[in-house]
Amino acid sequence: MTSSNRTLTAFALLALPGAAIANAEDGLPPASAFDLSHWKIDLPLDDNKDGKPDSVTVSAIGKYAHPDFFYLDGDGRMVFTAPNKATTTANSSNTRSELRYMLRGKNTRIGTHDGGNNFAVAARKDSDKFGSIGGKMEATLRVDHVARNAGNPNKAPAYSVVIGQIHAVKYDNTRSGFGYGNEPIKIYYKKWPGHDYGSVFWTYERNLAKDDPNRSDIAVPVWGKLWNDPAAPGEAGVALGEEFSYTINVHRNTMYVSFESERLGRADYTVSLVKGVDELDNPYSYGGDSLYFKAGAYNQCSTSTKGGFWYSGCAGTGNWEVDKQNGDYTQVSFSKLIVGESTAPGK
Repeated sequence: MTSSNRTLTAFALLALPGAAIANAEDGLPPASAFDLSHWKIDLPLDDNKDGKPDSVTVSAIGKYAHPDFFYLDGDGRMVFTAPNKATTTANSSNTRSELRYMLRGKNTRIGTHDGGNNFAVAARKDSDKFGSIGGKMEATLRVDHVARNAGNPNKAPAYSVVIGQIHAVKYDNTRSGFGYGNEPIKIYYKKWPGHDYGSVFWTYERNLAKDDPNRSDIAVPVWGKLWNDPAAPGEAGVALGEEFSYTINVHRNTMYVSFESERLGRADYTVSLVKGVDELDNPYSYGGDSLYFKAGAYNQCSTSTKGGFWYSGCAGTGNWEVDKQNGDYTQVSFSKLIVGESTAPGK
């Protein structure tokens, strides 16, 4: 096994739908095999017809499974599936079957966006009032499928899925902190149709307001190519069904990211979250934010045909059976998912 350690100098670097309760046909809920005691999940469903994706709360997720979009497979893996076309959140055109970590657990007296339900870096003002200072998420998974059809294949998000991330809380900036709702890290898998192997990479988003032209995602390669390179990565990439691991460890003011594959070895990265990655970034990076972990399948193959960066015009009918048959979905299976306290480097 090979190893590399890369400090990026440029970076200073589960409300439950009643009909969906798990039953004998659905099989055991994922919480029977994974500790989901602090997770809620957003699903590509709108069973209650409110125009929003259905969510399963921390209190309900222990008994929840969905036979298409969130279940245990025959090997005990937790499976997340998201079709290209389904109900999405207000700020996204991408579907998801994705967990959100809730530090408050079942204590709903703490608001979702309150400090007690989120973590901060040590340098943040009033960091002692947060649910934790930093934190660590460890995952082992395989990507089983990514969408196969895109109207705008040259747009970078086509054929890709986000399998883990840290998100910042979005709120009115008159409150304490930045509140732009950006992501210091999103981990991607992308495989072009016809390629035997896909690529794993991650992005850091400059922490700026939505209308700032410098707000953009900076992509960092791990195995294979970056999202805008159509060349086949060959055996330097990761095949569908091939297992690998990642760890995101925010300790004090620094984010330590590592990836490991039995075949491809290990890669490590270090990023300051209190100093901008370049002269265009927020000079304090994410040092004024409220942060939380997410994991699962966040499908990046948007069916939207708008002109922006994210809109790859992927195929999708909204009928799951049709879309599954046509390959217009993404699926990810986790064999490990753990969130806990941060650890100092090397421990």
